[in-house]
Amino acid sequence: MRSAVFRRRWMILTALVVAVVSVGTARLGPAAASAEPTCSHYSGSGIPPGSGIPPWGFHATQSLSGHRHGYSHGWGNIDLDASTISGRICQYVSQPGAGTRAIAVQLQRHIVYHTHDGQMWGYAGNIIKVNVKVIASSDPKCPVGTLGRVTMYGSYNGVRSDSIQFFFNSGCWYQSNLYKGPQVDAQVPPL
Repeated sequence: MRSAVFRRRWMILTALVVAVVSVGTARLGPAAASAEPTCSHYSGSGIPPGSGIPPWGFHATQSLSGHRHGYSHGWGNIDLDASTISGRICQYVSQPGAGTRAIAVQLQRHIVYHTHDGQMWGYAGNIIKVNVKVIASSDPKCPVGTLGRVTMYGSYNGVRSDSIQFFFNSGCWYQSNLYKGPQVDAQVPPL
């Protein structure tokens, strides 16, 4: 008799747990799915296709500190007269044994800073600084809504010393990376 009562209570408890988990999953499932970055990989050289006119864009790969490897790309439209920009940047950072953490950031509309007479890494070039917001993430320490900044630098006069640098708060340090050198191909207006 006791085992029948225990078994019945166990079945009711199990059914309740399954019902609660199912309802929770139904509510949380779509939100969790939308948090995954939806950027397609770009494996070509130069800026990715689909950039605006005038366009900005870049493609970068880099060995990073801590035995990590990063890959990032982005592109969009820019209007230097209105000091506005649009587009999306994706970044994938992988580490042996830790997998890959990816984020997608949306560029905020207004450019923070831009110049055609900039100097970085000892060379002249175009610099654009823009605020960004994480819109998708598989990095638990860099959730959707995190704010940051990106500095894009495109050297000119035949020098290959372009760079892209991400700045985020300390909670999102894994995504704060610098890509520079010949493995970065950037187009930073003015053209």
